Amino acid sequence: MTHRASVAASNRLEAFSDAVFAIIITIMVLGLHPPAGHKFNDLAQLRPVFLSYLLSFIYLMIYWNNHHHLLRTLEIPSGWTMWANAHLLFWLSLVPFSTAWLGANGGAKAPTALYGFTLLMPAISYTLLQIAIIKSHGNDSPLEKALGRDVKGKTSLVFYVIAIGLALAAPLISYSFYIAVAIMWVVPDRRIASELNADHHE
Repeated sequence: MTHRASVAASNRLEAFSDAVFAIIITIMVLGLHPPAGHKFNDLAQLRPVFLSYLLSFIYLMIYWNNHHHLLRTLEIPSGWTMWANAHLLFWLSLVPFSTAWLGANGGAKAPTALYGFTLLMPAISYTLLQIAIIKSHGNDSPLEKALGRDVKGKTSLVFYVIAIGLALAAPLISYSFYIAVAIMWVVPDRRIASELNADHHE
């Protein structure tokens, strides 16, 4: 495959992914319904729904941002990387459902645990996508160099597992773990961009 063709294939994969991200966010925001009343005080009943939407929106933006940088390292999309990317998008597409259930039943054990599960699975699938990209490059992968030991990624997985377990006993504590992971990733991950810039200047 020529360089132009590989770039076109990578751009096509990213364009498709961006469209899915946009659809997921659109579906999620459609779950926000106006209150029955006509006073500002009536908006208070939407607080749990809005907060769950806000947290999920932040998570989706984190994935969208880092996914963009991740695909910059992809030279030639292989069948494995395309399926790994589809796997990630599948789990992210379930976020609107778990967000709606959590918002409608804030503090309940099952919705809190399911919400954590729909955060854990995209994190796992994102890790698998990283592995697929690294394997497609063989030795000396720029992505592998950038990730290093990937402490943040591994820590996130541990936090999700702990939060899901706590959801069955103390849902409010689970929320603190979900928020903590979001805060940990809300600052754009510059490892990949730094590694690509270093390779470019060599």
